[in-house]
Amino acid sequence: MVKTAQDIILKPVITEASMEDLRAGKYTFKVMKTANKHEIKAAVERIFGVKVAKVNTIRMQGKTRRMGRYEGTTPSWKKAIVTLAEGSKTISFFDGMI
Repeated sequence: MVKTAQDIILKPVITEASMEDLRAGKYTFKVMKTANKHEIKAAVERIFGVKVAKVNTIRMQGKTRRMGRYEGTTPSWKKAIVTLAEGSKTISFFDGMI
């Protein structure tokens, strides 16, 4: 199975903590669970046309949720925090959020 850049980067993560990291040039994305750091770096550089300095990944455990007497879990997922290189332009998707 060939992974394209759009398959690897699923969506941006918009939280208070991730918005604070924008000032430091760090962008947070939900990524495919099987993607590694090299694939994530290449995908971000290809989609947004920026130079990536560093990629940190975190495996997020699904949370337990209840509906009445029934209990289940939300799916686990993978989060990538991408740090852009010095002098690299910002990602245009996040321009109005800083």
